[in-house]
Amino acid sequence: MARLFGTDGVRGVAGEDLTTGLAMLIGRGAATVLTRETNHKPRILIGKDTRISGDMLEASLCAGLCSVGADVELLGVVPTPAVAYLVRKYGADAGIVISASHNPMEFNGIKIFNGDGYKLPDAIEDEIEHLVHNKTEVELATGAAVGRVIRSDNAIDDYVNYLATCLKDADYTGLRVALDCANGASAVTAQKLFTRLGAECHFVGIEPNGTNINEDCGSTHIDSLAKFVVANGLDCGVAFDGDADRCLAVDEKGQEIDGDKIIAILAKHMKEQGNLPANTAVVTVMSNLGFMEYMRKELKLSVATTAVGDRYVLEEMRAKGYAIGGEQSGHVILLEHSTTGDGELTAAFLLDILAKSNGKMSDLNNVYTKYPQVIINVPATAEQKAKYKEDEYIAGFVESEQQQLMGMGRVLVRVSGTEPKIRVMVEGKDPEAIEVAANRIVAMIHERV
Repeated sequence: MARLFGTDGVRGVAGEDLTTGLAMLIGRGAATVLTRETNHKPRILIGKDTRISGDMLEASLCAGLCSVGADVELLGVVPTPAVAYLVRKYGADAGIVISASHNPMEFNGIKIFNGDGYKLPDAIEDEIEHLVHNKTEVELATGAAVGRVIRSDNAIDDYVNYLATCLKDADYTGLRVALDCANGASAVTAQKLFTRLGAECHFVGIEPNGTNINEDCGSTHIDSLAKFVVANGLDCGVAFDGDADRCLAVDEKGQEIDGDKIIAILAKHMKEQGNLPANTAVVTVMSNLGFMEYMRKELKLSVATTAVGDRYVLEEMRAKGYAIGGEQSGHVILLEHSTTGDGELTAAFLLDILAKSNGKMSDLNNVYTKYPQVIINVPATAEQKAKYKEDEYIAGFVESEQQQLMGMGRVLVRVSGTEPKIRVMVEGKDPEAIEVAANRIVAMIHERV
C-alpha cells in the first residue's frame, strides 16, 4: 500500500483521491495522535487556500476533529505560513492547512503542523496513517465531550502585523513593484502588507473565484509576471504560489530570480550583517551547480544539502542551528522569523535589500551564472512510481548517463512527493549533452514503466 503522506502532507484530486471520508479520518487520527499527552480539551486551527473544494474538506475535517473531542477554530483563507505562526500565537495544540500549494485547482491537500508550528516528522505521520487505516482504534467522543467549531475574525490582521514587525526599519518608498498572488491565499494579506511598507504596488492574481488558483498566474507561471513588469516599466515583480509558502521574483528586465538566487542574495546580506550562523545555508540536491560554486568560492560560505522537500531542509536547519535554507522552487525558510517557508516574508526581505542597495534588481540577479539545466516531468501514477523505484535496469541506465557527462554535469531522477510525476533533471556545462541525456532517460522510463 502506497504511503498516504507525501513530502508535503496528503495530496490528490479532491473528491477522487482526497475524499471527504478520508479527510474526516485524517482529522480523527491527527487529533488523537497530536493531543495524547495534553490534559485539556484539544484546540486545533484550520486554514485553507481559495480552492472550491476547500469548504467541503474543511467540513469533513471539522467532523473528524470534533468526533474525538477536539475544538476547532476556523481561520478562513490564509497562507500556510500564517497557520504555522498562529498556532503558536494562539496557543493551539495543532494547525491544519487545506491546500495543494502550486498544484492545479482540481487538486487539494492536507498539511499538519504541531503546536510549535512545525510540520510533522515521518514517524508522527505514520501514527496518524495507522489510525486512518485502523479507525476502530480511535475512541469517539459523546455527549458534552464532543468538540465545537468557532470562527476567527483576527487571523489575517494578526499574521500581517507579525510580518511587519519582522521587517523593523523597512521602507520601500520609491519602489514600483508587481505582486502576483496566484488568485490564492495571499490575495488579501499581500495587499495589506506591501502597501503598508510604502511601495507603489501593482497587484495581479487577486480575484480568486474558487477555480482560478494558479491558473496562468503565480510562481508556476512566472512568464506572465515578467511581461507585466516590463510592459509597465516596474522595478521588479514577485510571485507567490496558491498557499503563499513560496516566492519567485523577476527583475526589471523580466529575468527570473529563482529560489537559489533568492537564497544567495539573502545569505550574502545576512553574512554582511553578521547574522548568518556558521556561515551556512541549507538547500536540496536540486540546487544549481552555479549556486554551489558561487556560495562556496565567492562568498566563502558552506552549503548543506538535503533530500528534496522543505521539511528536510528545516530538519537540517533545526538540528544544526542554521538560519536560512530552502529550495530552487522558491520555498525559503528564515528560521529566526518562521517555522516554515513563507513567500511573503521572503519577498519582503528581498525588497528590503533592493531598496537599501540603491541599485537595480538585475544587479542582484547577476550574482552568478546558472549552469544549463533540463527538467522533464514524466506523468506517472502511484503504481508507475512504485515500479520505477524497483527497476534496477533504469537505475543502471541513469548511472551510465551520469558517467557520460564525464564530471561536467549531473543527473537526478526522482519521484515527486506532491504530484503524479517522475522528475528528470540533468545539469551541466554542455547544453546539447544534457538535453540528449535527459531525453534518453525519459525514453527509457516510458519504455520500462
